[in-house]
Amino acid sequence: MVDGPRDEASPDPAASHGVSAEHDPPHWLKKVVLFLSGQTVSLFGSMVVQFAVFWYLTITYQSGWIMMLAAVFGFLPQAVVSIFGGVWADRHNRKFLIMGADSAIALTTLALALIMMTGYDDVWLIYAALAIRSAGAGIQMPAVSALIPQIAPKRNLIRVNGINGSIQSAMTLLAPAAAGAIYAWASAEAGGSAASLIPIFFVDVATAVIGVGILAFIPVPTIRRAADTHTGYFADLADGVRYVAHHAFVRWVLVLFAIIFVLTVAPSNLTPLMLVRSFPAGEEQDVINLAVLEVAFSVGMMLGGILVASFFAKRSRIGLIVGSSLVFGILAIGLGLSPNIWVFFAFMFLVGLAVPFFATPSMTLLQETVEPERQGRVFGFLGIVMAVAMPLGMVVFGPLADVVSIETLLVASGIITFIVVGAAIWLPAGKRAIAAARAASQVDSADPAVVAQTVEAVMNDDEL
Repeated sequence: MVDGPRDEASPDPAASHGVSAEHDPPHWLKKVVLFLSGQTVSLFGSMVVQFAVFWYLTITYQSGWIMMLAAVFGFLPQAVVSIFGGVWADRHNRKFLIMGADSAIALTTLALALIMMTGYDDVWLIYAALAIRSAGAGIQMPAVSALIPQIAPKRNLIRVNGINGSIQSAMTLLAPAAAGAIYAWASAEAGGSAASLIPIFFVDVATAVIGVGILAFIPVPTIRRAADTHTGYFADLADGVRYVAHHAFVRWVLVLFAIIFVLTVAPSNLTPLMLVRSFPAGEEQDVINLAVLEVAFSVGMMLGGILVASFFAKRSRIGLIVGSSLVFGILAIGLGLSPNIWVFFAFMFLVGLAVPFFATPSMTLLQETVEPERQGRVFGFLGIVMAVAMPLGMVVFGPLADVVSIETLLVASGIITFIVVGAAIWLPAGKRAIAAARAASQVDSADPAVVAQTVEAVMNDDEL
């Protein structure tokens, strides 16, 4: 339960879906708008940094090993911190956790920019920046994911998540353009050195300040835990591990996330390297082409988020997840077989289009089926899975990219995705997960505990 009074509004037409407006969080729409606005501004700065850093590493080194190290430093710290980040999100006010993590990242980024202004611009300083940002994400990610269902009604979760994805995707249209313009200008001034990243870091600091300032005006109470509040951190962590280990549906979703991140997200991170290798056009044009690649992906994500929120909100969550997982395999093969740069851009657009059809229903299913007091830990484990799976895939695909063509790696990853996702779907655990998700969608209750009991009962039914 959430501390604080609830609005005693009369039921609206949403009651026909089994959820009454009288159970909605108070002033939920205003809170959601402010929260998404602040997170979008902050994310914009983070994306500008991410694009610029990876473009610099791609163009300067053109090495699979360098990209592998960037993935390791950019994701593994998140995995480590997420172990505790989920526990913190369940024990403390999620709003203050997000503000604290964002502020710490901004201060650290400012310090790194000042250091680079002295002339020290070794590549390890860039890796340090990626690692620190990744550690902050280990706190932010579970807190943000768990805060959304705390301020938004359950009946509107998939729409809120879909709109959130679309807004963020719209911002990513601006981020590559901004990153390209600032990076090109700074690179010309700095002679292509890492000092060209300094203005990018200052942009991130400014957007973080704005994001934290907006979030400060949103009242978000701390979750009142049903369990003993005097348990220690490690006891909470152990409880979260047991919950995930024994909750077959949550476990299945995490496994599917791991599959997608190892077999599709990791090799997709090599597409910028493929672009500059297979379609070289000179440094200045390479930056433009890299920006176009990111814009194509972002336009696809924005359109996909709109489609999910507008036309697929009532569709089977599990159907969207399974279908998009298989589509990722097809698109990876298409990227690898692209005969020219425009076909390559088109397939990257389709990859972006498919992402919300996987991410939005996955997050919504977890928000709907996990009790509020455990959502922080569950999303913390989800962050661990993504943060470990991504560099794990890059550890394999990165060095291979210096031995065989990236085109071959993409085709191989697409074929393997078909096989592994197919097994995850058709094995007994996958069939039970699909049945459990369908059963949960038919539960006439707004209480996640009731939904969770239904899901677990179906998952434990050996007759399926």
